[in-house]
Amino acid sequence: MQELVHRFLGHGLSRRGLMKKLTGLGLGLAAAQAVIEPLEALEEAGKGLPVAGARTATGTGGELVMEQAKAAGAEYLFTNPGSFEVGLLDAQPSSGVPAIVSLHEGLVIATADGYARMSGKTAFVNIHISAGTAQALGQLYNASRDSSPMVVTAGLLDNEIWSDDVSLAPRPGYDQKEITRQFTKFSSECREPRALALATRRAFKTATTEPGGPVYVAMANYALEAKNITSEILPGERFMFRPNVRPETAAVEQTAKWLIAAKRPVIVVGDECWKCGASAAVVAFAEKFGVPVATGQAGFKPFPSRHPLHLNGFNLGSDYMKPGVDLIIMVGARDPGGRTVPGSPEMPTAAHVVRIGLDTTAMSRNYATDIAMIAHPKEALKDLTAALDGMLTKERIQKFGVERANEVKGITKKMWDSYDAARRKNFGQSLMHPDELTHIMAQNLEKNSVIVQEVHDGGPHVDAFNFGIKEDEMMWLSYTSNGLGWGVGSAAGVQLAAPNRPTVLSIGDGAVMYGSSGFWTMARYSIPVLTVVWNNKNYQTVRMAYSRYGGKMAATGQYVGMYLGDPDLDFVKLGESQGVKGEKCKGQTEFTAALKRGVQATKNGNPYIIDVDIARIGPGAESTWHEGFKLTSKRTGARRA
Repeated sequence: MQELVHRFLGHGLSRRGLMKKLTGLGLGLAAAQAVIEPLEALEEAGKGLPVAGARTATGTGGELVMEQAKAAGAEYLFTNPGSFEVGLLDAQPSSGVPAIVSLHEGLVIATADGYARMSGKTAFVNIHISAGTAQALGQLYNASRDSSPMVVTAGLLDNEIWSDDVSLAPRPGYDQKEITRQFTKFSSECREPRALALATRRAFKTATTEPGGPVYVAMANYALEAKNITSEILPGERFMFRPNVRPETAAVEQTAKWLIAAKRPVIVVGDECWKCGASAAVVAFAEKFGVPVATGQAGFKPFPSRHPLHLNGFNLGSDYMKPGVDLIIMVGARDPGGRTVPGSPEMPTAAHVVRIGLDTTAMSRNYATDIAMIAHPKEALKDLTAALDGMLTKERIQKFGVERANEVKGITKKMWDSYDAARRKNFGQSLMHPDELTHIMAQNLEKNSVIVQEVHDGGPHVDAFNFGIKEDEMMWLSYTSNGLGWGVGSAAGVQLAAPNRPTVLSIGDGAVMYGSSGFWTMARYSIPVLTVVWNNKNYQTVRMAYSRYGGKMAATGQYVGMYLGDPDLDFVKLGESQGVKGEKCKGQTEFTAALKRGVQATKNGNPYIIDVDIARIGPGAESTWHEGFKLTSKRTGARRA
């Protein structure tokens, strides 16, 4: 066989001759063909021909960027267009990649972020030079903290080829890439038109590699506009890799031994578990071995929220954990804490801690690790299951964890019964309580809805929804960074990523105003998001923080900047001004009817807004105080009514 291969590659044997010789050795036709095809590919590569799937393209710099982005899998171009990106945008209509225009760079990033989170794909973005880049930073912060993969491009006015003080260019002595550096995995500038396609590939590769995240490339306007440039274009599978890495055998076996010996183990799940599609594997593992599951800091619900083994949020004070946890298996989860110096450790110091995932940056940021399985969570759980099956007899497997699971089921039933009873006490108020608002939503929305959440004091209320992990169950999507202005754009991006699932934006009145022009994008592209505005005329989360401080504002009830009435915001008119219909409602009956109309409107392919009055809750809820300053008091000779 070796001699035949050598003769073929040395052109001493034709393809037909090699086929005849191989079949003469007893190989069937299919087997002989399987031998010959890779040899032919090797022969072609030896002639200096491009690798399979590669091609060369000639055009403007912008055309090459669009071609490479499309080959990398770009489904949309999320953009707020500018004059100095003309080389790229001139190429967009013929590229086959639709442009989704937003009216502010922050909304562009938020929309791309929602798309990336929901689809798992890398979003492709173009924003406007240095000033537009600066306006995008708040949402880049959100995307970077939650590792959302996106390639952000922008035009670049070069401040080093003549004058260093150029309008819309970086300020004298600075680079444009410095603007985004702390909010991206990598920031770069490209001035050479022949390198644009390569720079685009590198950006997609970096954004996609775990942990994902935004990558920024500023492209000189003259490079984008350059003509007759020839570059190689590669398909995404030739430079973007997401391998299913297996864990080390020793780590798996030791973890299995610890789990067998553990009295009170717990699994903690996070966003990486959801993103890599391991949620179902966690459910199966937890059920088979009777291990309770808690959710760490996450923008998804990576475990069914009302599953009898779900302890809800990770909390050492819970009824299950308070007696002492001896094994913690973190599956794609971050360390707890980090915001303030804790009075006591937020992870049990005596427990063994096992980390599973590919995002090593999230491991041991605050607390120690005993075993790190740098592996795809599904592969790690598969191997861990096999190890346990090998160490335990069939009889023991049937009994393993049953007593513990029964204890956990009793704890979770008590927890949810208590929660539901407390929630029902808030029903029936003249001004609807948030607990009743979410209850009515859970009862009336389609059961496969994606709930995009930007209500920062809405955490406990969302437990009214029975979120699951299947496509026919309700799904929850939010963010962990808390930078306002994410919701409106992100909901549009989620709907673009999942056009056949209902998308519902559950958002506070204050948060809406950070991205209110995003309703125009929904109307322009018929993105049928149902928006429910929690209108309590207040920055409630901030007011609660002021109250906890216990200073003068809490003592007087005069909370600076918190009241959003006088004048009242009218979100229905705001939507109608941009082409989105809606209605304002108050009370349980009106809201239920409005939801049904809103659901029908989105089924018909139209976005819809419901502006619902709800009660303020917590300390200072009754306060409507705001400074009575009016400019008329300072206007000399101003007319007075």
